Amino acid sequence: MTNFDIVPNRRNTNSIKWLRYPKDVLPMWVADMDFSAPKPILKALHKAVDHGVMGYEMPTPALKETVAARMDKLYGWKIKPEAVVAVTGIVSGLSVAARIACTPKKGVLIQTPVYNEFHEVKNNLGIPQLDAPLITRVDGRILNYKIDWDIFEKQVKKAGMFLLCNPHNPLGIIFSRSELLKMAKICIQNNVLIVSDEIHSELLLDGNTFTPLAKLSSDIARHTITLIAPSKTFNVPGLFCGFAIITDPELRERYEKEVNHLRMHVSSAGLIAAQAAFSGQCDGWLNELRHYLTLNRNFLVEYVAEYMPNVRMTIPDATYLGWLDFTQTGIVGSPYEFFLKNAKVAVSEGLIFGAEGEGHIRLNFGTSRKLLEQGLDRMRKALNSI
Repeated sequence: MTNFDIVPNRRNTNSIKWLRYPKDVLPMWVADMDFSAPKPILKALHKAVDHGVMGYEMPTPALKETVAARMDKLYGWKIKPEAVVAVTGIVSGLSVAARIACTPKKGVLIQTPVYNEFHEVKNNLGIPQLDAPLITRVDGRILNYKIDWDIFEKQVKKAGMFLLCNPHNPLGIIFSRSELLKMAKICIQNNVLIVSDEIHSELLLDGNTFTPLAKLSSDIARHTITLIAPSKTFNVPGLFCGFAIITDPELRERYEKEVNHLRMHVSSAGLIAAQAAFSGQCDGWLNELRHYLTLNRNFLVEYVAEYMPNVRMTIPDATYLGWLDFTQTGIVGSPYEFFLKNAKVAVSEGLIFGAEGEGHIRLNFGTSRKLLEQGLDRMRKALNSI
């Protein structure tokens, strides 16, 4: 059994999460967890270091076979190992896709509020960004989000690529099968490449299930690039290793050509960690993690309901990210700035996820219960001072 109540001291490391702000600030912002990686990953890394030679390495056939086997084990999604392309992470992987799919006239479609790095694609490539904001529905103090199909269909006509985030960051949504099928159908009808960021697909709460978009049909798979990584699930984001799964040979050839053009070589440590992570050796740890994160999510929801009047939030089905709405609380200006100044808690500014994030924050609950409670206590006291 893993004791997630005990977390390593990260103040003495080079962690951006813990070093970006002064020492009296509790960091609950960037999406990495405070937990040690699973022992099989650490053991594999130790073995490589003990060998002593840190030479060039490439993704092995065995690693690609491991990734393909995991897709089959988790979802019954049967892919060929050659469909797996190693990349230096999800962010670089989606940028490569944009380079082959978008033009100055055909941009990238995103569903806001969404992962801040999605918003950087337009800046990095000089292409248009097309927003299809999700519709907010409030049930008491619970936030729910739905697709605005009219806007989606209007915007997709001007896009070269649709960038899907599923499970969704920061909202924690797992899109339904019917929603996925409809989004895919609209994209295919308009000759728009689908890039599905599924990095949080194994961080499922409440025993929820997940199905990769490309698994729904062979036609959808031909028009889809699926991006996955062990980084969030097994807490090894600093090793920068991810995978693009591309079943269509012609699309994969174009993608790999661009990866090679950019010299996007994955580090040896990242490849080693990915092999251990996806081998199945860490699945017991992962089941325990999911249970702990579900309890943390429940604690967060119950705490907000009891101690933070007028605060509204999502109940995420996946991820370790909470999305909180402070627009009804009397905070003047940015709640991110308010809590940083008055609570000494660093969360993520809602506006980085899109204009719809104004007055909102994203909170990372991938930490010990003690630190989570400490952060929420600080925020509650700051709210009470208004």
